[in-house]
Parts: sequence; structure tokens; C-alpha cells
Amino acid sequence: MKTVVKKRGEGASRYRKSSGQPAVLPQAQPRSKRIRVLDIPRMGDAVIEVEGKEIKLSNLAKIFWPDLGIIKADLLQFYADISSVRLPHIQHRAMVMKRYPGGAYSEFFFQKRAPVPRPDWIDICSIEHSSGNIIDFPVIRDLPSLLWVINLGCIDLNPWYARCDDVNRPDYLHFDLDPVKGAGIEEVLKTALLTHEALDALHLPNYAKTTGSRGIHIYVPIERGPLQKEVWTFAKRFAQSMEKMYPDLVTAEYKVAKRPEGHVLVDYNQNAWGRTLSSVYSIRPKPFAPVSTPVTWDEVQSGFKIEDFRIDNVRERVAQLGDLWAPVASPKGRVNLEALL
Repeated sequence: MKTVVKKRGEGASRYRKSSGQPAVLPQAQPRSKRIRVLDIPRMGDAVIEVEGKEIKLSNLAKIFWPDLGIIKADLLQFYADISSVRLPHIQHRAMVMKRYPGGAYSEFFFQKRAPVPRPDWIDICSIEHSSGNIIDFPVIRDLPSLLWVINLGCIDLNPWYARCDDVNRPDYLHFDLDPVKGAGIEEVLKTALLTHEALDALHLPNYAKTTGSRGIHIYVPIERGPLQKEVWTFAKRFAQSMEKMYPDLVTAEYKVAKRPEGHVLVDYNQNAWGRTLSSVYSIRPKPFAPVSTPVTWDEVQSGFKIEDFRIDNVRERVAQLGDLWAPVASPKGRVNLEALL
């Protein structure tokens, strides 16, 4: 697969490496509760300047969650407020846009190609697919580009697993724990703890977050090297071993109709090339406006509900705890997966 990183109107651009974050789970520290970096206008259309770039914002009073009274400006404000912890997890990656023109409960559509016209400061990741088709994906690299994408009606963000300079070599693997009919959050939490124990036994660092929907995502930060297919193969083998160890709870069955009720799917298939998941700190288009939120293993042990983490309270959590997922984005502390392939 060929990959070209460029900025519109320019030649190839070179991407900065992410600044190092601590490679250990940060302890709760007293932080300022005020994390607002700018004030988004709440009516009509507006042009704002952020970091020296002009951003056109539209339909700011449009209702996105009718039952909650959440408008488009609230969506933009949330992402601006948490941008310091959000950006390290989505920078340098092609972004698949999932657009909700009618709000959170409306029909959506996926858009891979960056729309034209667009600001000349939007970076592009051009990826050649197996069909020979080259798609120009937008790349979020700073607060202006983040706001530009959200203004298009994107609620949750779906970045590629591999960075744009080598889209065939991911820097993490993950498991999507999804309850099958008859299972709920209690079964998901139990499966998450069992998955955590199994990954720890393999000396693979692992971090959990709520999906913001019904399940839990578990990510393992890895050193780049193995191809996407190799990472997918390892994830499949791991999920199938979990199914054998816990047949009354876990399934790795790919076909939906064959998945046993009351089980939790340890979904490995989302590790395939070109697949995406809603990224950390994404608001989900669900009732309560839940947010895909990093959680500690102690919190998984004690239990919670997905809707405990919402657009109205995650900012305060981030202000108090910082980014619990800093190790997932850090260049340090990543594991070499090749010995287990």
C-alpha cells in the first residue's frame, strides 16, 4: 500500500513525532477545573481565529440532542475544552468522517475523502487501496483542524490505527468487547477483567476505555513493525484462546447469527486493515450523550455504567485526572509484539 502525506497546495509534508508523555498510568493530581481554551459562539454562523487560522463555523444553534438541549456549539465547545488530551490520540492519522447532518439521532453517512473546497491548512493523507483507488483522507493535527472536522457534523471521530507515514504498520492492537443479546454491562466488565489478566500474563500493557455505547475497548500500545495482517492474526488467536478458556462467557464468533446469547464478543476483526473504531474521548450519538472515556482497572473492578461518563461531566474528570490514556499515545513504554507472532 502506498501512502503519501501532503498539505493541500504543497508538496509532501513531514509529520512531527508526538511529544513524549509519561509511560506510566498517571496518579490523580490536583488540576485547575477550568480547562476552557476558547469560547465557541452559540448562534448562527461565525468565523473565529484559533492559532492564527480562520475557521468558519456554521449552524451553531442547531439542535444535536433534542432531549438534552445540546446544540452544535456545545459539541464544538466540548472538543475544544479537552483538545489537549484528545489530540495526541488522533494526530498523524487518516480520519474517516462519520457525519450526522440532522443531529445525534439522525441518519449518518461515512465520508472518507476530505471535502473540497477546504482550508489550505488541512493536511491530507493519501492512501492507495487494493483496488488501486487513492483516497485523500483529512488529518487532524491541531485544534483548528479538529474544529473544522467537527463543524462538518462529525460527532465521534474514527481515525486509522496506523499513522499516516506507514498505514500498514499499526502502533497498537485492540479488542472491542461487545455484549451479545442477553448480556449486559456486568458481563462486559467481567470479560474486560479476564482479558486484562490474560494480557498481563503475556506482559502486554493494556488500557481500557468505555466505548460510549454498550461495551469496553482494550488497547495494547505496540512498537511499529508487524504488518496489520500480523497484528490482526495475533488478535484473532488471542480472542479464540479467550473463548476456549471461558466458553460460558466469551465468544470470538465472527458471524453474528452464530454468536451465543448471554456472551460477550471479544472482537478481534476490527484490527483488520482499513477498519476504525470511535477514538478515545469521542462523544457518541446516543441518549445521555455518553463519551468514550478512559477508565482505570480499579474502576472496571468496582463497576460502572456507560452513561456515567457524559458530555457534561467528562471535562471535570479530565481536569482532575489528566489523560489516563497517555501511555497509549506515548512513544515510550510500547511493547514489541514480534516475539508473540
